[in-house]
Amino acid sequence: MFENTERTNLHELGEFGLIDHLTKNFVISKSTTFKGIGDDAAVLDAKNKKVLVSTDMLLEGIHFDLAYTPLKHLGYKSVQVNLSDIYAMNGIPEQITVSIGMSSKFPLEAVEELYEGIYLACDKYNVDLIGGDTSASKQGLVISVTVLGYADEKDITYRSTAEEGDLICVSGDLGGAYVGLQLLEREKLVYLENPQIQPDLEGKDYIVERQLKPEARRDVVDLLKSRGIKPTSMIDVSDGLASELLHICKQSNKGCNLYEEKIPIDPMTFETAREFGLDPTVCALSGGEDYELLFTIKQADYDKIKNDVDVSIIGYITEPNAGKNLISKSGQVHALTAQGWNAFKG
Repeated sequence: MFENTERTNLHELGEFGLIDHLTKNFVISKSTTFKGIGDDAAVLDAKNKKVLVSTDMLLEGIHFDLAYTPLKHLGYKSVQVNLSDIYAMNGIPEQITVSIGMSSKFPLEAVEELYEGIYLACDKYNVDLIGGDTSASKQGLVISVTVLGYADEKDITYRSTAEEGDLICVSGDLGGAYVGLQLLEREKLVYLENPQIQPDLEGKDYIVERQLKPEARRDVVDLLKSRGIKPTSMIDVSDGLASELLHICKQSNKGCNLYEEKIPIDPMTFETAREFGLDPTVCALSGGEDYELLFTIKQADYDKIKNDVDVSIIGYITEPNAGKNLISKSGQVHALTAQGWNAFKG
């Protein structure tokens, strides 16, 4: 996997030498970061805002496959999936910590590549790396990222505050990351059968990037604020549209009507799903890893957002006894069910 002729064993640096080496180019930029890397703990100043905290762990063989995941992309994605959780609360992330467990098969150059992706994500989204840890691992590569964000109390948006009649909205398009994963898995099998065959990903850049290099939707949070809209509830789409909408309904004790024809699916996602014999709608409902924002707004805010091409209105919230429904393109009503990704599924 690591063809680089330069190979520096990690034990040559030691733990603290490794941390110093990996973090030397990270510059503190946020006013809420009082003290970053270099002491027993970081020191933060919340400046009268509420602090939002979220953690995600990515495990080799469970959440990613190094056969087709470049380490630079993996570092970038590991930050994005955490930033997305803060945006889903209508907050702004400002700091992260990164802890990594790795086996001796990883030379320093590979870890540098991983951190290059982490650095790119921090730089693009204006986030400080303020700490973390490194450890030896016998179970493959482990990446754990904790993100800290901030918001005024009045702006924080929960899953539990959707109201009857609210419009259900989603940013971007759905299903691309899942279909991209199917494509990568297919090409991996082809390669394993015949290493002489090059991966055939031509023309599929968009869905491959949706899987390997997702982008958290800071722009949507900024858009809503600029339009004077506070979502009545919000969640990010990590486990599939159906699962996330059901979370909002459960936490808010409400029902919903979701319209299949309104679900945004990119043409490449649609065509490639069909090539694989998959239903594009099912990919959007149950695929996951799109990291778009699913949110509800008051009907009175409809005119403020109706012309935005990157936000789709896909249904509305109902009273709980009306059920949680998917209305198909043919007008049939189906119970909305979650078949999204389950970390503990055997």
